[in-house]
Amino acid sequence: MITKFKNQAGFTLIEMLIVIVVLGILAMIIIPQITVSTEDAKVSTLQTNLSGVRSAVETYYAQHASTYPGRNNTGAAGTTGTDGAAALAFVAQLTQYTSEAGLISTTKDTTVYKYGPYIKGSALPNNPFTSTSTLVCDFDEAVITTRSPSGTGEAWRCFPITGVFIANDTTAHAAY
Repeated sequence: MITKFKNQAGFTLIEMLIVIVVLGILAMIIIPQITVSTEDAKVSTLQTNLSGVRSAVETYYAQHASTYPGRNNTGAAGTTGTDGAAALAFVAQLTQYTSEAGLISTTKDTTVYKYGPYIKGSALPNNPFTSTSTLVCDFDEAVITTRSPSGTGEAWRCFPITGVFIANDTTAHAAY
């Protein structure tokens, strides 16, 4: 029976430890590369989403007598000129059919509701860094070049008076 165990081939403890150490070194090299590429993909997605929405905002502006979405929000939540109404109107005016005055409709009409939708679907795209599509509007901005995030947890921030649309996170990505 003793000779039977001596003749069996297998790995020694030293060989197993060497294999584990080599795999650990490979993991230390590969994992940071995967993390960097994930971050790059999120940045690329954010830039694409911002570009698409900003293009939609500018198209809306050109077709609606130089008025940005959210600015003319009569009929959105029944109020006008408030941040909450502007956020609701901003999304509705970009995702539904609109009249020249900014009124919204779910059906297209060749005479009144002839513009839009500028964004397909019923919501803004997700911000890849917050994983949401919620929006906050700042209707009472003091400076027309404002581009700072509010830090309130929403994915996007818009300024209906100037048409500025940014990512609303407190990281460096808000600069896009």
